[in-house]
Amino acid sequence: MPHTLKRSIMIKMILIPVLLLAGSLFSLLAAIGVIRFPDIYTRMHAATKAPAFGILLLQTAAAIHFSTLYAVAISLMVIIFIFLTAPVASHIISRVAHLLGTPKWDKTVIDELENDPDVSIPEKISGSRTKQS
Repeated sequence: MPHTLKRSIMIKMILIPVLLLAGSLFSLLAAIGVIRFPDIYTRMHAATKAPAFGILLLQTAAAIHFSTLYAVAISLMVIIFIFLTAPVASHIISRVAHLLGTPKWDKTVIDELENDPDVSIPEKISGSRTKQS
């Protein structure tokens, strides 16, 4: 077996477990954050950022392990999908939570949507507000 082939196999044997462990740790930290954080807004932060990076590491490990064009393409599609949809879903959930008047953590300092007339109106959802003509 050529020396460069041995070296590449050895690098793969070290790199793949490191990526798997790091990706798993990021996912674990996200799960702990979802349980430990005090309100929906901080929980969403934990549930969006860390798992996205964890999935990036896990998919990279899978692509390196299988080392085929198909595996790399699938891994790239999964990574792109997660990086495009996770922030959008998190943003939509936080806007709806704010619209519904979900209580914030008592140490929240900045609320950029507090004075926005199109947001933070629970009456629009419940229908209890009368329409003005």
